[in-house]
Amino acid sequence: MATQTHPLTPADRNAMIAMRSMVEPNKGKLEGIGARAPFDAIMLGVAAPQSVTYRPQVVGGIPGWWCSPASAAPGQTILHVHGGWFNWGSAEAYRHLVGHIARSAGAEAFVPDYRLAPEHPFPAGLNDIVACYRALAANGANRIAITGDSAGGNLALVLLRLTTAHASPDVVRPVAAVVLSPVTDLAMTGPSWDTRATADPYFVRSQAAALIGSYLNGADPMSPMASPLYGDLAGLPPIRVQVGDDEVLLDDASRFVERAAAAGVDAQLDVWQGMPHGFHGGIGQSTAATQALDLIGAFLQERLTALRTNGQTQP
Repeated sequence: MATQTHPLTPADRNAMIAMRSMVEPNKGKLEGIGARAPFDAIMLGVAAPQSVTYRPQVVGGIPGWWCSPASAAPGQTILHVHGGWFNWGSAEAYRHLVGHIARSAGAEAFVPDYRLAPEHPFPAGLNDIVACYRALAANGANRIAITGDSAGGNLALVLLRLTTAHASPDVVRPVAAVVLSPVTDLAMTGPSWDTRATADPYFVRSQAAALIGSYLNGADPMSPMASPLYGDLAGLPPIRVQVGDDEVLLDDASRFVERAAAAGVDAQLDVWQGMPHGFHGGIGQSTAATQALDLIGAFLQERLTALRTNGQTQP
């Protein structure tokens, strides 16, 4: 397994100390649908990128937001699946974060407002993401990369497997995926739920278990449709996974990359020391977020512009 560890800079260390003093008193307290407004407020606080415009649209019957950098290349599209533990989050709130990804990659990005639990449990959200992907492909996107964060990373990786394993020759296959701190194991068997329990400033096991339970609504947490960690990963396109070292989801990320690499996938894990969940939202304020965005942009640019032969993307 290819793993790159990024050291904590002195400036980021000081910023994390200040951040922890603010957020740790509320650790584990975001619960249920009442957390939607404060969660969106956090995401709306991400600094807006320059030279990116936004517009709402319905794609495949799913509403969402386009994030369009001035430098976007035609025919190249990113589908970003937002996070929020399957219960929170919105495309509008995520548009600035995804705008940074789109600008860095030089491609338009669409963020769908998939249905959320508990009103719409598994597999409603996944079905929305699949419908959205198919519509993008049918509407002329001939290079599509899939990205996602947290619970959105879960849905992105399941979508990646579905669109790769079941695609016919005339269907556009995704060229790559980038996921940020993905939730890959809804059975919560990763050791970091214990080893990072104190280091993680945001989440506790009971909180996450309740949110996952409202999403699954009795479904098997080890079903490959629910947890990408347990799926057949052979044949997937190149994948990059980014995570902070101070996350209870650390092992969700590392174990997925380990399994993907063992299946022959070009998979790489990037770990930022001292960083918590969602550190990418600090773009413009932290070295780690800037480094992470630069890596995402370079990788996606390479994959979106790669030559295609017989319907397959070539390195």
